[in-house]
Amino acid sequence: MSNGQIDRIILGAEELFLQAGIRSVTMDDIARHLGMSKKTIYHFFKDKNDMVMALVKKKLRDDECQIVDIINNSSNVIEEMMNMMKASEEIFSRINPIVVHDMQKYHPDSWAEFQRFKSEVLVQTLEQLLLKGIEQGFIRPDIDVKIMAKMRVNQVEMGFNNAIFPVSQFSPWKVQYQMLEHFNYGICTLKGHEMLDRYKTAHNEKKAS
Repeated sequence: MSNGQIDRIILGAEELFLQAGIRSVTMDDIARHLGMSKKTIYHFFKDKNDMVMALVKKKLRDDECQIVDIINNSSNVIEEMMNMMKASEEIFSRINPIVVHDMQKYHPDSWAEFQRFKSEVLVQTLEQLLLKGIEQGFIRPDIDVKIMAKMRVNQVEMGFNNAIFPVSQFSPWKVQYQMLEHFNYGICTLKGHEMLDRYKTAHNEKKAS
């Protein structure tokens, strides 16, 4: 089995899903997009549902590696938060909310895999980050880290709910950014606010240059 072929098919499918959602993209569309036969695709994936699951697992592995890399290369919790915000900008700016809706409705196994990752990896990672931030004096010691971690992780999902934030009226990334910034400033001490402001100013100056 060729890992290169599998990765190429997954990447091609992802490009189409992000543009048009999952439901409206057919295996024929993916084959045309990649310039390969549908038979070749079916050699690696039994159906579109199988492909969606493979894509979700790959993206979650990539996300986990990115989170670990950010944690290992940040000098404090505030820097971790800002680096995660920068990484999120690249991801969220590309996501079509229809993808989230289609996965929930038409690919429940893949959605369950995402929910498992959310509860087992994202929530626990955020809990640890908050506890570390309390020790460093950047995060308020009076917050309940379990509640805040669950709230923040589920905010992301809510931001892609088209019934609450219709794409015709709201930029998906702007919604996510506002929620994330509100969360960051809400959990921080005054010391944390000062550090956040410094990192934000440096980040904005770098973007403007």
